[in-house]
Amino acid sequence: METTLFILFIAFLVFFGIQFVYQSFVFSRFSFVKPKKETPKSVPVSVLVWAKNEYENLVKQLPVLVSQKYPNYELVLIDDASNDETLDLFEEYEKQYSFVKLVKVKNNEAFWGNKKFALTLGIKAAKNEYLLFTDANCSLISENWIVEMTSHFSFKKTIVLGYGAYNKIKGSLLNKIIRFDGVISTIQYFSWAKTGKPYMGNGRNLAYKKSEFFNVNGFINHIRVRSGEDDLFINEAANASNTTICYSPESFTYSEPKTTYTAWINQKRKETSTKKHYKIFDKMQLTVYFIAQMLCIVLAIILLSFQYNWIIVSSVLGFRYIFNWIVFGFGAAKLKEKDIIVWYPIFEIILILTQIRVAFTNLIHKSEHWK
Repeated sequence: METTLFILFIAFLVFFGIQFVYQSFVFSRFSFVKPKKETPKSVPVSVLVWAKNEYENLVKQLPVLVSQKYPNYELVLIDDASNDETLDLFEEYEKQYSFVKLVKVKNNEAFWGNKKFALTLGIKAAKNEYLLFTDANCSLISENWIVEMTSHFSFKKTIVLGYGAYNKIKGSLLNKIIRFDGVISTIQYFSWAKTGKPYMGNGRNLAYKKSEFFNVNGFINHIRVRSGEDDLFINEAANASNTTICYSPESFTYSEPKTTYTAWINQKRKETSTKKHYKIFDKMQLTVYFIAQMLCIVLAIILLSFQYNWIIVSSVLGFRYIFNWIVFGFGAAKLKEKDIIVWYPIFEIILILTQIRVAFTNLIHKSEHWK
């Protein structure tokens, strides 16, 4: 028994060490970076908005999109075979504003319901080289969204990763969990981008040059995967030299989070299913961190229950929580989400258990026909 506990103790220290390396040398790259104000650019930009049956959201979003304080942009509205009043609204805006272009997507037998097919048509129709993406169910809080996102373009930096936040719902614990999950995910992919290993982006707030799209033949390598028009594309196209991040508050987009646990689980299943198509290194680094995170907590509980080296174990565990709290706290502050980081110890365990459930569910039900 003593030998087994010793092995578990060593394993506990190893898994703690792995997390410490991640926190110190990866996640801190974003959390502790000093904000830098970029010089506004005036490059011609095409803003692409994909929509399918999003009339109610578009009524609120379009007025902000056509009122952006940017000297040279077109607004490409992509109607993906909607059967509500989305197309009618788009046509009204096309008639009213000369810089609005409408792309009508009809159901294609080979690519029916595939967002990537619709986006490809929109990208080809866009007249400008620089592209900026958001979804119809997102809202903008600033008329300087385009200014902020495009200010990060340069001769070398042709992909800009932005932050797609979730709206706050007062008194909702699930809302806090979902927002916490989104913040942790953003800190991770922002941090890896800062280290030169970008692996994903968020289609609710994403910009890149059209040439980057065609350099990898668009979405062709994962066109049959119903999701991943953002993260799978970035996973394929982004690298250390061409990718940067934008996290100024005026650049944030906001969307409504899921309001039921079942709906959120389905969203997580979709995200997890998409991740299996990542590059080997990216899948490995995500898996290693999750395993180290999970087993560090589990082994600590086991060791403490047997009171094995309990002073060392409790000290290491306490340091882990304090250090992680600081790293993620600074990152959350940059994303204007300080209110959720106080829940870190509880939400971390909830997310671990949720991810385990999602992994087993996806293993049993392998369907990828996500809505």
